[in-house]
Amino acid sequence: MPIYALGDLEPTIASTAFVHPDAVIIGDVVIGEHSSVWPCAVLRGDGMTIRIGDRTSVQDGSVVHTTQSFGTTVGDDVVIGHLVHLEGCTIESRVLVGVGAVVLHRVVVHSGAIVASNAVLLNDMVVPSGAVAMGVPAKIREGAANADLIRLSAEAYVFNTERFRRDLRRIG
Repeated sequence: MPIYALGDLEPTIASTAFVHPDAVIIGDVVIGEHSSVWPCAVLRGDGMTIRIGDRTSVQDGSVVHTTQSFGTTVGDDVVIGHLVHLEGCTIESRVLVGVGAVVLHRVVVHSGAIVASNAVLLNDMVVPSGAVAMGVPAKIREGAANADLIRLSAEAYVFNTERFRRDLRRIG
């Protein structure tokens, strides 16, 4: 799998994490216990640090990047959906970021919130706990998040992490 140092910047990946062989990890990236990075995802820590918490999934085709001034932090029990772009933002624990969402510089998504599919969160936006951010540009719906959906989604990916670590094998 393509895991690269960039000068002195080397990724740190927990032994219980699963990084798919077709994902790319570069530079100052930390991936927590029982977390997963899926095919064609790119985590490029070339400016500041990218931190992925425990039991968090970064799904197929997602891009996690930083700026020269702002790292990207993703908490525990987070689901980053397919084709998501995160850059220089903070995603706290127990958050679901839907397919195709874009979360930009200095955005903070608080615990228990949901970023809806295809939402675009512009610089400096704050999503309160329990809220849903939806639309382009995103608008906030207070109290609309479904905590059970977030929990069940995160648990499903922890199960897949263990399954893929154990059973994935290339046959061609």
